[in-house]
Amino acid sequence: MAAPAEEASAARDRAPVRDTASASSAGPWSLRHLHLDLRVSFAAAGAGRLRGRARLELRCERGGAELRLDAHPALAVSRAALLPPPGGPGDAAGQALPVESRPFASYGSALHVALPQAPRAGQLLTLLIDYEAGEGPGVCWLSPEQTAGKQKPYMYTQGQAVLNRSFFPCFDTPSVKFTYSATVKVPEGFTAVMSATSWEKQKDNTFVFKMSQPIPSYLIALVVGDIVSADVGPRSRVWAEPCLIEAAKKEYDGVIEEFLVVGEKLFGPYVWGRYDILFMPPSFPFGGMENPCLTFVTPCLLAGDRSLVDVIIHEISHSWFGNLVTNATWGEFWLNEGFTMYAQRRISTEVYGLPYTCLEAATGRALLRQHMDATGEEHPLNKLRVVIEPGVNPDDTYNETPYEKGYCFVSYLAHLVGNQSKFDAFLQAYVNRFKFQSITADDTLEFFLEYFPELKEKGVDSIPGFEFDRWLNTPGWPPYLPDLSPGQQLMRPAEELAELWAADSLNMEAIEAVDIMGWRTYQLVYFLDQVLQKSPLPEGNVKRLSKMYPKISKAQNAELRLRWCQIVLKNNLEAEYSKVKDFLHSQGKQKYTLPLYRAMWGGSEATRALAVETFSATAPQLHVNVHNYVKKILGLGGAEA
Repeated sequence: MAAPAEEASAARDRAPVRDTASASSAGPWSLRHLHLDLRVSFAAAGAGRLRGRARLELRCERGGAELRLDAHPALAVSRAALLPPPGGPGDAAGQALPVESRPFASYGSALHVALPQAPRAGQLLTLLIDYEAGEGPGVCWLSPEQTAGKQKPYMYTQGQAVLNRSFFPCFDTPSVKFTYSATVKVPEGFTAVMSATSWEKQKDNTFVFKMSQPIPSYLIALVVGDIVSADVGPRSRVWAEPCLIEAAKKEYDGVIEEFLVVGEKLFGPYVWGRYDILFMPPSFPFGGMENPCLTFVTPCLLAGDRSLVDVIIHEISHSWFGNLVTNATWGEFWLNEGFTMYAQRRISTEVYGLPYTCLEAATGRALLRQHMDATGEEHPLNKLRVVIEPGVNPDDTYNETPYEKGYCFVSYLAHLVGNQSKFDAFLQAYVNRFKFQSITADDTLEFFLEYFPELKEKGVDSIPGFEFDRWLNTPGWPPYLPDLSPGQQLMRPAEELAELWAADSLNMEAIEAVDIMGWRTYQLVYFLDQVLQKSPLPEGNVKRLSKMYPKISKAQNAELRLRWCQIVLKNNLEAEYSKVKDFLHSQGKQKYTLPLYRAMWGGSEATRALAVETFSATAPQLHVNVHNYVKKILGLGGAEA
């Protein structure tokens, strides 16, 4: 392996691709290193301020280039200065430079920095920017009520896709990679952690971080809160609020290393040093965010019986696909997510076997079908290569297509090769060829055809109906679907059992002959989805089902709880409405919260009353976006969900 400095240099040799979502002059300039000096202070009612200084070490790639950075109206710049060269004459505080913020898009602004003279190609400059941030969309402040401990406030950043420009001035495009370091001073009684390869606590409650591998801006992440850690493997620890740390340690002890070892066997060395997991407060609206060295995840993964630990395989797979080899623009997000879905399912097959992985993939395919039915197959977002027009927020293009259609395309490439071990070897070579770089689909597919010259000779890129160009640029259902039939051996018993429970007269002998104790999460999910589709069931059936399967009706597994709550609501099982309320009180993840409010609001007068009562009790603990979506569902105004 090359040294990190050499790899960083190699990554910079590729000229950035033009990114319509960035206002910056990335391309004419490259960013060698970013240092952040931050002071974090909390204010009342879930607010706070970041006072910061960003030091950008830049290289001019094209003489005479204007210098522009991505920023945000919520990021207030007070001073910019040019530092003298190391050891050279000049004021240590630097030469003050005029800066001007200009409008760019709804999600950010352009920060124009006026240099004293036109830069020459190859010139190195160090720019200092003093600023304050706090109200921007990428910096989230939680009140104590929104945390698990309910005692102290909490702060975290969320960079993907274009939100970190409200956290620090930068080239906020995935086409630019750089190393970074940070010094973060936080109030007493709080701990800071970042997505970095090293972490050190110094005096005055100051924390020092260093990321020695080049990453894009969206992967820089910071958390400040009442958090502690526990080791769960030779290169992994879990971080959480003190009241969750024992549950996190118990759930993940020894688990992460097993997944990492399989990932390394399949895709090559894990280059990031540590792989830690941070369990976020219950109001965290997402499932997970693959920040390098420190994945942020929902506490819903703490099921108490390890039944959801495999969810982390997706985030681990991003260590190779997304974090190491990155899409150059958000219009080719499938390069991150399609390859990650494929990698996740390869690891899952090695650990859990092919039938279980096929069952999980079938649930993914069903989500894709649902999405395309809702939007229409010909919707322009149902392409792998999405054209993001200037001014359009990349977050607004987010959907299932890059994940599941992307997975189908990678599976099609594997099908063309026709040999799993040869395709695994290709994936290792692909990662090795493009590590620390940001690439396009053209780079990927050209490399695929170079690696398999016999396929290139056959013209596999232009087989009628399966043309690579069609995959990338034509909306619609995937032209090739991987064979998921091995999953039938798990699906069929679940389908048959659901049929038995939907009957007018229950055949208890046949029902009792089916032992569900050995069923893993996705088989149980599949069974419950079938029951939900057949609901409402004949009078009394759901009550008996609940009594017979406490493994389901009393589960702490969030995927099972969601579906059980939906079944309770669809069947008007008032005796268990408290389970719906308890689940919504326990977490605020968007994926679970919104479907339940939709089900309640679309149901009876009693379920509507339950929705209003639950929302009024839980509103303060919800993330602002989820809060607004629920208001919209309940007809109280708010954002479109």
